[in-house]
Amino acid sequence: MNLSGIIAISGKPGLFKVVTQGKNSIIVESLIDNKRFPAYATDRISALEDISIYTYEEDAPLKDILSAMYKKESGKECPSHKEDIKVLQSYVLEILPNYDQERVYPSDLKKLFQWYNLLLKTGSLKPEEAEEETQEKTEKAPKAKKETTAKEEKTTPAKKTPAKPKAATADKSKSAKPAAAKKVSAVKTGSSRGK
Repeated sequence: MNLSGIIAISGKPGLFKVVTQGKNSIIVESLIDNKRFPAYATDRISALEDISIYTYEEDAPLKDILSAMYKKESGKECPSHKEDIKVLQSYVLEILPNYDQERVYPSDLKKLFQWYNLLLKTGSLKPEEAEEETQEKTEKAPKAKKETTAKEEKTTPAKKTPAKPKAATADKSKSAKPAAAKKVSAVKTGSSRGK
């Protein structure tokens, strides 16, 4: 789940995607109606990837909460933010039992449910499994290459002492230099003979 570039602006409903940066502002696009407008430094802007929810231990990142909601709902909509606050509180207690009920206000919970449904409708929520699979595929490809090079090194006969690979590489360079020198001298003597 990637929340980068998605922001909330205090006093404006919904969420916004950062499109570009202007001279004294940023240009944002509403996820509700796709209208673009400038947001200025005086606006209270919060990036979703920086938001977290208070718990009695460490704060829980919003990304983790949205991911848990996505799994709980199997990729479908969650209850509306207009539901009774007790319904929303009990829902959050199921996915985050240690959230701080005194510091997380009802308005914060309503935003959470509204944001989840809005991100789901716009296709911004992706399951964690899909992202992990792509990461695993990219990580496995370089690992496979490393394993083949390690096998190739084991099969080369030039390695005499596997316990000290540095010494073996130093021996290779020493033995390679005299051979190169012999070739050069052979070329010189051959050319003088030809004359």
